[in-house]
Amino acid sequence: MAARKKTIEDLSDAELKGKKVLIRCDLNVPLDGKIITDDTRIRRSIPTIEYLRSKGAIVAVCSHLGRPKDGPEDKFSLGPCALRMGELLKTEVKLAPDCIGDEVAEMVSAAG
Repeated sequence: MAARKKTIEDLSDAELKGKKVLIRCDLNVPLDGKIITDDTRIRRSIPTIEYLRSKGAIVAVCSHLGRPKDGPEDKFSLGPCALRMGELLKTEVKLAPDCIGDEVAEMVSAAG
């Protein structure tokens, strides 16, 4: 018999309090330049982030935007998403410059 799939609600407060939690959110939102034209995907991620934060977790979000061909392209920056997410969460959302590297490691270490 297959085990029941677990959700974040199955984690105890003790399992989340003070823990760094990485979640992958689908933030691939439509943009007109740097303006988000539909923030539905961002809004749908907020309840999970708020739940984790309410349990004392330190939350990091990872995502992507678009499909750059030859490395990073400014038009695919998650900057507008970070700003909108911050507005919805009523807190600053820091945007890492990359997904790896010393600067990113320092940001994660300094969180919480």
